[in-house]
Amino acid sequence: MVDTHAHIYHVDEAAYPMIDDPYRPEEGQGTLEHLRSEVRANGIEKVVLVQTGSAYRWDNRLLADTAAANSDWTVGVCTLDPTNADSIGELERLASDCNVRGVRVEATKADHPIYHHPGSVALWEAAQRLNVIICAHLQAQYLEQLSELLARFPEVPVVLDHAAYPKAVDGVNSETVRKVVYLARFDQLFVKLTFGVTSSEQAFPFSDTHPILLRILEAYGRERCLWGSDFPCEHWLKKATYAQHLDLFRSELGLSETDQEAILRDTALGLWFS
Repeated sequence: MVDTHAHIYHVDEAAYPMIDDPYRPEEGQGTLEHLRSEVRANGIEKVVLVQTGSAYRWDNRLLADTAAANSDWTVGVCTLDPTNADSIGELERLASDCNVRGVRVEATKADHPIYHHPGSVALWEAAQRLNVIICAHLQAQYLEQLSELLARFPEVPVVLDHAAYPKAVDGVNSETVRKVVYLARFDQLFVKLTFGVTSSEQAFPFSDTHPILLRILEAYGRERCLWGSDFPCEHWLKKATYAQHLDLFRSELGLSETDQEAILRDTALGLWFS
């Protein structure tokens, strides 16, 4: 199986300094050693490491060093500032030298944030040239801007992180779900089904998110849906363990064996590790 969404942290904050007021896990959580323990215990073969913006923001050194040193079982996804002209050169370096296969592109952090920023377009252009995957990390209000970029760059594979954060309380016919489903018309768009725990108002097995998960799966098909743990789960999920997040897909959603194999392994292998 493949975990397409893990964040990592390091105890040496002199080597890998965190931002001011970071969202920091408890001691011992989120380290590479902790991740190794979880993946071994749960039968995970490969992991996509995603830059931890809430701890390191645009400083990708830990992500890059870890992905480069563990290329037999990981790849990295960096996060770069679309308003910084140096981001293109940094993406080139990370993709060439550090086993970074993706770049997470977010809305700008200005007073009036936008996703379709000239710097974001430049990152998409670089991704196309470098064969790098775009991870679109955004909320529903930016999905129209994302659709413009998807239309402009049909050759660039794109992953919609956390399916743009639909909420169980808003139901299966919410604006977010409808917009995400509508974007399924873009063949290059994949979606991470990683919101089943965090968007739920319930305890395991998080039944209130099942209809949304299944609706998005129906729209995209198993060939474009991905599972990720949100490691460290103690920090990001809180009410589910790593194994329970897997069990949501292995036993609770009523998925066929073929669907499980695709969502938990085959689709991710083809996208990230081929």
